[in-house]
Amino acid sequence: MVAGIIGLSLICFIALMIATAVGMQRADFASGIWPVVATVPYVGLPIGIILIVILLILGIRRRGRDNAADKRR
Repeated sequence: MVAGIIGLSLICFIALMIATAVGMQRADFASGIWPVVATVPYVGLPIGIILIVILLILGIRRRGRDNAADKRR
């Protein structure tokens, strides 16, 4: 899930850079799919970072429980 969100955000970011490089103007981004493409990186990257932090915390907690269980044996 994390890889999908971050991957989609990066693809949209690259699409915006390419569209700007080929000469699209600010008004061109206001129609079609471009508003969504422009919004995805603003939302997707922070959500991806939050999910990575959550995965890190869950992994640390699991290792702690596993270590505590091994010490009891």
